[in-house]
Formats: sequence, structure tokens, C-alpha cells
Amino acid sequence: MIKGKVADLLESTQYLQEVQVKGWVRSFRSNRFIALNDGSTINNLQCVVDFEKMNEELLKRITVGAAIKVTGTLQESLGSGQKVEIQASSIDILGDADPEEVKLTILSPKRHSLEKLREQAHLRVRTNTFGAVMRLRSKLSYAVHSYFQQNNFHYVNTPIITGSDAEGAGEMFKVTSFDLENPPKNEDGSINFKEDFFGKETNLTVSGQLEAETYALGLGQVYTFGPTFRAENSNTSRHLAEFWMVEPEMAFCDLDGNMDIAEDFIKYVLKYILENCKDDLAFLEQRLANEDKAKPEAERSPMSLTDKLKFVIENNFKRVSYTEAIEILKNSKPNKKKKFNYIIEEWGADLQSEHERYLVEKHFKCPVILFDYPANIKAFYMRLNEDGKTVRAMDILFPGIGEIVGGSQREERLDVLKQKMQALGIDEKELWWYLDTRKFGTCVHSGFGLGFERLVQFATGMSNIRDVIPFPRTPLNAEF
Repeated sequence: MIKGKVADLLESTQYLQEVQVKGWVRSFRSNRFIALNDGSTINNLQCVVDFEKMNEELLKRITVGAAIKVTGTLQESLGSGQKVEIQASSIDILGDADPEEVKLTILSPKRHSLEKLREQAHLRVRTNTFGAVMRLRSKLSYAVHSYFQQNNFHYVNTPIITGSDAEGAGEMFKVTSFDLENPPKNEDGSINFKEDFFGKETNLTVSGQLEAETYALGLGQVYTFGPTFRAENSNTSRHLAEFWMVEPEMAFCDLDGNMDIAEDFIKYVLKYILENCKDDLAFLEQRLANEDKAKPEAERSPMSLTDKLKFVIENNFKRVSYTEAIEILKNSKPNKKKKFNYIIEEWGADLQSEHERYLVEKHFKCPVILFDYPANIKAFYMRLNEDGKTVRAMDILFPGIGEIVGGSQREERLDVLKQKMQALGIDEKELWWYLDTRKFGTCVHSGFGLGFERLVQFATGMSNIRDVIPFPRTPLNAEF
């Protein structure tokens, strides 16, 4: 007997063999046709029941959502829509699903909004949309590791609990073992963190970059891929409080090399899913096309989902300095006609998503890498250029979402790094270990960060970032 997954059996040509498969009932029509799915593919396997030979009580238990085991003969399908089907000889109920309970959940055959699906995150992966998104997320995750391992990067697990704020944003979740109703106090009334678990104030990390840098300066090329946290009270479709970051760091690598690796990496992972997620992409592409039909013409995507992926893979990314981009934006029609929400008036402006998308979608019509940003809108660790006012930073901009990657050549000069930290009020004692790396064989080095959920959003066509992570964490929401 062949015991198989639905995905394997659908591709099998071993007709007239006895097979066994387990899964969940998606539908049961005419007391005869079971659509079975086990999560291995978006496609269902049809199991044909001879209801005259089946126990009547058993048939009543074959309901939407029930877990069952089907044993029978694999044969070419007589109906349209599938190549093979199983003529069931026996069915075992592994887990019942009460039809009345199912009516109250997203397992009900009627369609539900994405917002409704989020309220039942423990069940939403049983739907076609979220099954496809999460399988694709899994494959993308594999491709991330595959790329770096093939290119001699070492995977480093950077800490989730940290005493440093890599971004200087200050929007961090505090970690403490104190009784919040009665924490120990100093004489001035402030909380005495010396008595806390770690003996100092600690937080959940916003980035593994600083720690990854220290390992790159010993292992050469490293990457970290893990959860990061931002206590930003933002309820938009672009933000999460818990999200995953891909952060490589490379010794002996300048900004040009950094841009080369970032572009090559993105093209590799997107090409991987194009080749390995065809069924899920086809479903998501059709879903996006149907969604677009309900939108006004101006808001519809000019490209299909797979065309958008090919657009990134097949085009060289255009490299443009921040200064050149500002001139383009200042002289653009939307800016002159005051159609941007944020009007670009002078050099030094912090670019918004609308500006980034204009450069990609309207002006250059290809992915764009902006570089050499004003120092005062970028982080302290980015290398200062000779002009004293810009840094060796780079952002990669994509159609539909704007910035997907942020990176830089890191400031390797100890004196300059200290000056920048002093100007921003960053305590040298807190980052003594980071400064130390500049004393023992420092070198030119670079790295970047890619928000993994942004990448999944782009690859799946989902418009809300909460729909590309299994259990979204957002303001006032830590359910499940």
C-alpha cells in the first residue's frame, strides 16, 4: 500500500494501486465526492465514495473540516478538473467537525473578509488564500538560507534580548523580571535596574545588525535571520510590532559590493519561488486579479503577480544617488501640482513611500537603489562620506511597496564613529564592545537588512502585512 501526501498522489501515475491518505474535508458533494486537502498543496484530491456500501452513520460524520483517513484505489479521473482520484474502499474519521460549529467559523464554505480571517488565526491557514501564502513564506525562508549557505555565509543567532538600541529609535519593548506594582527604586525615585535580572535595563531587539557586525569581523561573511520587535504605535497595513529580519554583514565589502549582493540575493529568492511555487502563485495571481476588478482603474496593478516578480528578476536595478533622486522628485508633475502628500521642497527631505514608488513605477520603471543619503536622516553607524554631509547608505525600492531593503557601508573609523555617537547622545559605555571592533584589525565592511514580511507581501500580492505572518502582533492585539 502507498501512503502518500495529497501533492504526491496528484502527480502519481501508479494507477490501480492501493493508497492511503489523510487530510481534512474541504467539501462533500452528493454523498459521493470528497474534496480532501492535507496542506501539502493548494489542490484538493477527489475521493469517490460508494455511499450504498458505506455505513450511514459514518457518512454523516464526513463534514467540512473533519479529519479523515481514506484508503482506496488510485485511478485516472473520469471527471474534469483533476488527473487522478481515489475510489474509496474505507474511510476512518480521525477527528470530527460539528457542522453547527463550522457554520460559525471561516471553515464555512461562504467567503470571509481578510479581517474576519485574522480573528480566527488558528483556522485561517485551512483556507486557500492563507495556505498558499504560508507555503510560499516557507519556501522563501528556505531560499534565504539556501542563498547564503551557497555563498559561504555563516548563520549567526544574534540575541533577542539586548541592552542596545541599534536604530536609535527608542521604540523598544522593555524586558524585566520586576514586580511592576512594586519595582525597586533609586533615591531619586527612578527604577533601580541594577536589581533586575540582567543587572541593567534591557529590551527586545529591533535589529541583530550590531552583533552580526562583530561576527563578520571574525568569520568574514555572516547573516542573521530572526524575529525583531518595534514598540511603534502604528496601526497601518505596513507595520507589525513583531517581524522577521534578514541581515547579512560582510567584511572587506564596500557599498558597491553591498548593493551587488543585495540585488543578487533578491533575484535568487524570487526566482526560487517562481520555479517552486507554481500552483500557489497561480492561485494568488488570480486572487489579485479578482481583487483589482473591484478597484478604480487608477488603483489597479499594471502587472500580474508573476509579471511583477519577473520584472524584478529580469531588470538590472537602477542605481541613483539621493541627490539625483531629489532633483527628479522636485521637478516631477505630482510634486509641482501638489499631488504628493509630502511635497519635496529641498535637499535633506526624508523620502516617503509615495516618492519611492514614483521613482520605481513612473520614472525609472525598474527597481531602484538609492545611495548616499544625508547623514542627519540616517543611523550613527553609517560611513560618513568625504563631503561631510552624506553617508554611504543605500535603500532598495520596489514597485507596489517602496523600500524593501536598507543598508550601508559601516563606519570603520573609530574617531569618526565616536564623534557621531557623541553628537547623537549615544553612550559609549553601552556600546564599548561595538567600538572595540574598530581597535583590533578594523576593515571596510557593509551589510543590509531586509524585512522578511515585506518580501512575502511582494511575492504574494497581499496588501496588508498582517496577512503574511502566521500570528500578527500589532497595537492592542496579542491574541493566540
